[in-house]
Amino acid sequence: MKMPFKDRYEPLAISHSYDEIVAKRNTYLSPSVKTFQAYNEPLVLEKGMGQWVWDVEGRRYLDLMAQNTCISAGYRHPLVENEVHRQMDRIQHVTTTYFNAAPGLLAEELVSRLPEGNDWVLHFVNSGAEAVDLALLMARLHTGAHDIIALRNSYHGLHFACMSLTGMQSARHAVPAALGIIHVNTPSPYRGIFGDDTAMYIEDFDQAVMASTPGRIAGFIVEAIQGYGGVSPLPEGYLPAVFERTREAGGLCIIDEVQTAFGRLGSHYWGFEWLGVTPDIVVMGKGLGNGYPLSAVAVNRQIAESMSNAKFFNTYASNPISCAAGRAVLRAVDVDSLMENSGAVGSRMQERFSGLMEKHDVIGDVRGRGLLLGMELVQDRTAKTPAAEEAGRLMEFAKEKGVIIGKCGLYGNVLKIRPPLVFAREHVDRLSDALAASLAGWATPR
Repeated sequence: MKMPFKDRYEPLAISHSYDEIVAKRNTYLSPSVKTFQAYNEPLVLEKGMGQWVWDVEGRRYLDLMAQNTCISAGYRHPLVENEVHRQMDRIQHVTTTYFNAAPGLLAEELVSRLPEGNDWVLHFVNSGAEAVDLALLMARLHTGAHDIIALRNSYHGLHFACMSLTGMQSARHAVPAALGIIHVNTPSPYRGIFGDDTAMYIEDFDQAVMASTPGRIAGFIVEAIQGYGGVSPLPEGYLPAVFERTREAGGLCIIDEVQTAFGRLGSHYWGFEWLGVTPDIVVMGKGLGNGYPLSAVAVNRQIAESMSNAKFFNTYASNPISCAAGRAVLRAVDVDSLMENSGAVGSRMQERFSGLMEKHDVIGDVRGRGLLLGMELVQDRTAKTPAAEEAGRLMEFAKEKGVIIGKCGLYGNVLKIRPPLVFAREHVDRLSDALAASLAGWATPR
């Protein structure tokens, strides 16, 4: 006779002291993991609720990072938790070799939110990088071409092909890059080589096709708003013109919506809707799973069939628990009006940041949309000299004030604000007060 569960198994330890947790990470995890340490003294998180997280010593922080934009519906959202538990009670994993209801239900709901008339189908994977890799494969197989055009300052992941697409030194290793990747200048009004002259950036794209390809390309990949590249929105008119040129060259238009989808931008469900285009391939991830590993590639059925003559298998893709979490996220965005909240709260946040900018010369630019915002710090507004050290110091000050914030950009000088979509107006005031106090600690107001 088997012993009762409680007598057979000792509960696994899940709580340790700060020093023990840091020591185990430093001892047993790869040294490369340390490159992602956000603060001088590691922040050890133990629990979260809504837009708040607590460290292992019980201190509470307002989370402006959402775990790299993954926690879209907030920590421990009741609907997400309930649907995940319901699925766990049935079966925790089914590979794509077998059928289960969860992937088809999620795919149906995602397709219903994409533009009509394109016969969309979904392919699930586990991360944004995997989804980008798959999008490249689809584009190359369908077109029979090889060259992919991407933007400088872009970030598409750290897998081999994704790293080659990424246009940032800090996200590249000293190894030969994947062949067939061509970078063009990012159309950034603040830091772009052509300033706010959108026509010149379009001409730069034309020149790249003429000079660096045989005239046919596999595709063009772009973020709706560059995330890690410095929260850089695309100027009006750029993407429709470049998409037209991509298709004239035989290529597919790929939108990387890993950080911008599901209402984060406030005014539209998808970033490409705000930009006035319809892509051929949509890459999504991060916020779709609310912390569970889940990403997807949405593509026209005809394009997807280009790779049906060979197997493409991923053991954990369309995991039922992750899919259940994804369905709950979509429902939460609708029922809780999270897209509308993102727009209203994001506008309030921009207003407060602009007020700080008027008082502190170290703030060179405030930009973004909805709850994906950037505050660029500079040593001199005229020269736009990046203030990377100052950005790091401000992060540390803000942490002491109970606010978690990140930095990004080619120079590491852009504060990146991307909280859970449940972020509220009162939290904006708390954030602004913390930043104001932090700036006052080391920066001289005008």
